[in-house]
Formats: sequence, structure tokens, C-alpha cells
Amino acid sequence: MAAGGYGVAQQAELRRIEGNACFKKARLGAAIDCYTEAIVLCPDVPVYWINRALCHFRRKDWAKVEEDSRRALALDNTLVKGHYLLGCSLLEKEEFSLAIKEFEKAMNLLKSTKSEDKMAEDIWQVLAKAKYLDWEKHSIERVWKIQSLKEACESALQEHHFLSGTLVEGSSNEYSEQIKLLSDVFSKATLADTPVDVPDYLCCQITFEIFRDPVITPSGVTYERAVLLEHLDKVGNFDPVTREPLKEHQLVPNLAIKEAVQAYLKEHCWAYRLNC
Repeated sequence: MAAGGYGVAQQAELRRIEGNACFKKARLGAAIDCYTEAIVLCPDVPVYWINRALCHFRRKDWAKVEEDSRRALALDNTLVKGHYLLGCSLLEKEEFSLAIKEFEKAMNLLKSTKSEDKMAEDIWQVLAKAKYLDWEKHSIERVWKIQSLKEACESALQEHHFLSGTLVEGSSNEYSEQIKLLSDVFSKATLADTPVDVPDYLCCQITFEIFRDPVITPSGVTYERAVLLEHLDKVGNFDPVTREPLKEHQLVPNLAIKEAVQAYLKEHCWAYRLNC
């Protein structure tokens, strides 16, 4: 039985390898068939489910992406691609809060391995998109509720002054002052949902986008790490602003700015749109 089991596992691996070759050639239907055969042979191998989910991802067949990624995660909950793919399928269903949880799990798993996986950029982009869309959805609801409450308060205030006889022409301006005060109160209530310019100190000197991974140079200038590394590699070993000589090993994470960015994004989720 052991030998037979080994033979089945070998056959499944051959189907996976064949599926990978088809996937690289964009023969998605053939790749799906190969991964399906591998799954039938060895349904407890999570990578087969993930590979098939990637094919469905390319086809934008989100229901099948969700199904296969969930099956993979049931076998191994530490799969970065599993959480990423599941998050993408949930994002397409507009289940933003659930998608955010999956993307954050994927990002945390990458951080725990301390790897510079190229998926980090992909995950960040969809995470930022999900957080912005989640903010937008709830923002519209909040603004509508606030506006409805404002109109109800104005109507009640008008009725009060009408019944008390203070709406007649030539009366005191108490009603006008109260209406203005009411308007000011509700305007302040919507400030958190009103996009404004992000403070300059939270933005990279090169891209002018809000920081994700800020690093500070010996000259005291803070940049986005990936952007600065690209500058050092393609332009030259010098600080883009001060023009002072600069090498990669001299860069230091700017933890204070990173914390400030995280705090700002927590209070102003609309700012995620700047990076997605």
C-alpha cells in the first residue's frame, strides 16, 4: 500500500508539473485539467488547490477562486497566496471588511517570515483598495445619516420657533443664529469623511505619495524605501535631494514616521486611495 501511495503521489506531482507548464503558456483550461487530476489523486495537498485557484484568478472566475482558496487554507492556514486569493474573491463580492482581514493575514505572514516577497506589493495594492472602498461605502452611509439628522433638527427648530412666535418678520435673530450653529456642528461631524491634502511630512520626497516603508538618510531626509533603492540602483549612489553620497547600508527605518502614517490612515481611510 505504501508503494502504491507513493506512486499516486508521483502521478499527482507529474500532473502539477504539467499544469505549471500549461499555466506559463497561458493554456489555462489545460492547466485546470492537470491540477484537477492532481487534486483527485491527492486532495490533501494544498498547493494543487492554490494552483487551480490561480488559474481561476486569471480567468476572473471569482466563485471558483474563493472555493479553491478556502479548500487550500483548510489544509494549511499559513499560505500567503491562499489568503491573498481569498481576499481578492471577497473584494470582488464587495465584502470589503472580510477581504481586508484576509489581506492583512497575508501581509502579516510575509512579515513573520521576514521575506522580501514580490507579492508584498500586490497585497498592499489590494489591501489599500479594499480599505478605501470600505471607507467609501461606510462614508456614504454616514454622510446620508448625518444629512437626514441635520434636516430633522432644522425642521424641529423651525417648528419650535413657529409655535413660539419667533419666526415673524422683525423678530430677534435667535432662530438664524441657532440654524448657523446647527450647520457648524454638522459640518464638523463630516470632517473625518472629507478628503484633504495629506501633510507633507507623511509623504515621500520623490513620489509625493503617503509613506509605506519610510527610511531616513544621513542627510536627514526621509524617502520611501523601494523608491530610493531604485534611485540608487538606476540613477546613482547619492541622496536625491541633498546630492550627498549615499549607499544602501546607510538607510535607517524611520519608525516614528511609519507610526505617524499608520495613525493617520486609521483616522483618514480615504488616504488609502492615494496609494492604490
